[in-house]
Amino acid sequence: MGSNSSRIGDLSKNEYLKKLSGTESVSENDPFWNQLLSFSFPAPTSSTELKLLEEATVSVCKSLVENNPRTRNLAALIKVFLSRTKELKLSAECQNHIFIWQTHNALFIICCLLKVFICEMSEEELQLHFTYEEKSPGSYSSDSEDLLEELICCLMQLITDIPLLDITYEISLEAVSTMVVFLSCQLFHKEVLRESISHKYLMQGRCLSYTSKLVKTLLYNFIRQEKPPPPGAHVFPQQSDGGGLLYGLASGVATGLWTVFTLGGVGSKQQTPELSSPLANQSLLLLLVLANLTDAPDAPNPYRQAIMSFKNTQDNSPFPSSVPHAFQINFNSLYTALCEQQTSDQATLLLYTLLHQNSNIRTYMLARTDMENLVLPILEILYHVEERNSHHVYMALIILLILTEDDGFNRSIHEVILKNITWYSERVLTEISLGSLLILVVIRTIQYNMTRTRDKYLHTNCLAALANMSAQFRSLHQYAAQRIISLFSLLSKKHNKVLEQATQSLRGSLSSNDVPLPDYAQDLNVIEEVIRMMLEIINSCLTNSLHHNPNLVYALLYKRDLFEQFRTHPSFQDIMQNIDLKHCTVCASVHHLIPPQVICKRICVTTTLRTLSIIIILIFVSL
Repeated sequence: MGSNSSRIGDLSKNEYLKKLSGTESVSENDPFWNQLLSFSFPAPTSSTELKLLEEATVSVCKSLVENNPRTRNLAALIKVFLSRTKELKLSAECQNHIFIWQTHNALFIICCLLKVFICEMSEEELQLHFTYEEKSPGSYSSDSEDLLEELICCLMQLITDIPLLDITYEISLEAVSTMVVFLSCQLFHKEVLRESISHKYLMQGRCLSYTSKLVKTLLYNFIRQEKPPPPGAHVFPQQSDGGGLLYGLASGVATGLWTVFTLGGVGSKQQTPELSSPLANQSLLLLLVLANLTDAPDAPNPYRQAIMSFKNTQDNSPFPSSVPHAFQINFNSLYTALCEQQTSDQATLLLYTLLHQNSNIRTYMLARTDMENLVLPILEILYHVEERNSHHVYMALIILLILTEDDGFNRSIHEVILKNITWYSERVLTEISLGSLLILVVIRTIQYNMTRTRDKYLHTNCLAALANMSAQFRSLHQYAAQRIISLFSLLSKKHNKVLEQATQSLRGSLSSNDVPLPDYAQDLNVIEEVIRMMLEIINSCLTNSLHHNPNLVYALLYKRDLFEQFRTHPSFQDIMQNIDLKHCTVCASVHHLIPPQVICKRICVTTTLRTLSIIIILIFVSL
């Protein structure tokens, strides 16, 4: 480092880093800092290069950990950064590239060191490095305890107050990334942190007053999706991947961090972060981490409160006095950004968070007349289930569950006609309603789960979404109706197979008492529960919208033999009786058109099934 460009491999021998981590104390007014902060080197573009950076600086970091309690050089570096940030806004207005560049480099070093310190020591030891007093080894004064809090407040001010210009883009990105690294303490603790440094400073200290402004700024960073400035817009070189070295470091920390907060790190495939706008991506990750911080023992999470209560800029109603940290934001811009960014799992998590926790957002989205812009990306996630992380699929499915709880949504999606869905490859869909497409994708997800992952809860959530919609099924596409019956056929075959295996196992156990019986009863219960849910979905559709779904009626009549075995089954008798009554209602409406010998007492059709179905469909169409 220093005034000349450096390579990662040379960092362990760099004289300025050696002095920073050595045994000599450096005053915050020493010219050394100007020399240290005048550096630039190519940013790592792969995990291998990131590992090389850590290996190259490991000796420097170990030396600093050992010597910093005596030298307090880390505290001096932070004070240099803090003093420079006081003039940062003026420097941006005056286009002072050199000053902003060196301030950025100071923050870059602080974040890299902070990441190492958090990985290597407990929070108590970390705080000691910010509170140790040279004059009295082993003791610390109360006024020095605020240095870390002052750094966090400074970062918040930098994020919220510094205008986003070409020359300030990188330092804004580094400020957001440093906040993410600071919050990564949770990654190194098995238990949930409720009284950590982050709670102390973010939820109860001076930083609390920045809550609503920070959340609003992070949301707008996500909405704007600002790309990095072109080469030459600032002094330090623009990297080819659109992000600085710190972005590469903190992005990996952040991606793992919000996964742990939400789903315990579950996921079989890791998606590559969206790099078109590093600032938007990092802002989104920081927002999610803040929103998922646990409540402090004596105070709720203020960042979650801010996310739960913000309103549309067009909403002129006053905020209730009981709602803290409230603010307003443009819902139309936020909706557009959410629709466009669903390819990333963190954007899907943000959509879920807003729909689940903010009633203003949920009401606004459900009232939109272009819901297909939001629903189609969610369906595409489920359609490519084998390519997605498990938590991404779950978030998409839960979003559908939330949306399908609204009857207005369930009605409107059948009125939206789509043409040429290119990503649906099983069949060419030249024209289909959004509701029918949703049914097709959910059923495909169920069938994929039955053959691959076999996750009971995924089954339950998929069927719950169909059940929410079933009373509002309208003009189902022929292929959608066929897939509903095909799924029931698949479940029926699976039920028969498990029942046969259970019977054979029971017979085998009679001749050998030493062989333990497999737990087929549990498998049967799960399958029968799913079958009943499918029957209830069909019954709900027939009860509430029979005359609007001729394709489903035809599919049921055509595959009527599938239901025979369940009429006498004690678990399905009641629901099957109701479905039979609906069939009889259909036949009663066309009784005068069909010869008496065609009518059956139970399924209503024994012969000339196709003729009857055609007549039924013609009558429904005429209605």
